[in-house]
Amino acid sequence: MGVKEQGEKAMRARMEQSAVRLLRNMFRVGLFENPYIQPENSQAVVGKADFMQAGYQAQLQSVVMLKNKAKTLPLAKGKTVFIPKRYTPAGRNFLGVPIPEKLDYPVNLTIVKKYFNVTDNAADADYALVFIANPDSGGGYSSEDAKAGGSGYVPISLQYRDYTAQQTRDPSLAGGDPLEKFTNRTYNGKSTKTINSSDLTMALDTYTSMKGKPVIVAVQLNQPAIMGEFEKQADAILAHFSVQDQALMDLLTGASEPSGLLPMQLPADMKTVEAQAEDVLRDMTCYKDSDGNTYDFGFGLNWKGVIRDRRTSTYQKPALKVRPSGE
Repeated sequence: MGVKEQGEKAMRARMEQSAVRLLRNMFRVGLFENPYIQPENSQAVVGKADFMQAGYQAQLQSVVMLKNKAKTLPLAKGKTVFIPKRYTPAGRNFLGVPIPEKLDYPVNLTIVKKYFNVTDNAADADYALVFIANPDSGGGYSSEDAKAGGSGYVPISLQYRDYTAQQTRDPSLAGGDPLEKFTNRTYNGKSTKTINSSDLTMALDTYTSMKGKPVIVAVQLNQPAIMGEFEKQADAILAHFSVQDQALMDLLTGASEPSGLLPMQLPADMKTVEAQAEDVLRDMTCYKDSDGNTYDFGFGLNWKGVIRDRRTSTYQKPALKVRPSGE
């Protein structure tokens, strides 16, 4: 397409310019100056105690405490906890290799038992620890929809329950791929399911089985999630980004104090997700929990309450708004 519009000479120059930019970054980090591995250097660096400790500390500092009703956390070590098993449906990994369904503990019990007694009976537990992941509805494309005569484009849902897109842009901004016979990729009116809706069911069932005893939820966030589906049924919520189980245990028991801040907005619902503008910062309505806290960019709790420090004074400024044309 580029050759057709600008000529081969111009496109070759442009591609070489991109290649130079990519290679420059590689040279800057030293990937080519000393390409030979020296085992003695690797032995001195890999697994170095100072580096390991720095990495672990970074994990602790990344976890965000979103909720701590009535100072549920930290928990006393040695208490008895109920951890429900997590169901993972059959699927494929990123290499396309089939993965069978399984029902198993979502954390390493050997590590957990260094901090708590573990029971399979909620009636015997002092607390429940629920480990879930953010809703996963796929990448927004369905081959089944395409085979049925649709465009193939479907909603990406941030909620666990089934979602039908409404009031979305139609026609879409995207489109025009030469391999597609259409230009409108809108998914307005289409529905999608999350493959891990059982995470929500597990959290809600645990709340019921605990009969008023504290429920703590640790949610792994690879993307934002609609927290309103389970927030009211949780006494405390930790949001993390794939940290070690031990880091979560240290935070739950107070060996380390939560200090992380949200690096993104957690929307109130899918309506505000669909209504957001692609070129406007932080323009979504964020979820407000039962304690009155809003899960906006830069929000986080420590043992004293809402964190207010140098970071929040820097980053929790009003979002920039794009002025309407003509102003």
